[in-house]
Amino acid sequence: MNEQKRRKNERKFRQWVSLSSGGRRYSYDVLSRRSGWKARYIKDVNADEETVRFWQEIYDDQGTLVEIHQKFPEDTGHQQVKDQS
Repeated sequence: MNEQKRRKNERKFRQWVSLSSGGRRYSYDVLSRRSGWKARYIKDVNADEETVRFWQEIYDDQGTLVEIHQKFPEDTGHQQVKDQS
């Protein structure tokens, strides 16, 4: 495991959970004061702290997930989440 990368990830991302694979899932939220919307950035790393996947989730002012934007390993652009009702 790369301790330097782990410390950097822990400083940048405020929350993390250990995964059964030995890696971690890091995340942090950015709140919009004007619109009330929230963006959550999520990063999965393997046991060596190498990035496996990185994506952004957008939530509306009601806390409903409305968009997902995978940025790594392949940038898929913003994908609208279908209405669940």
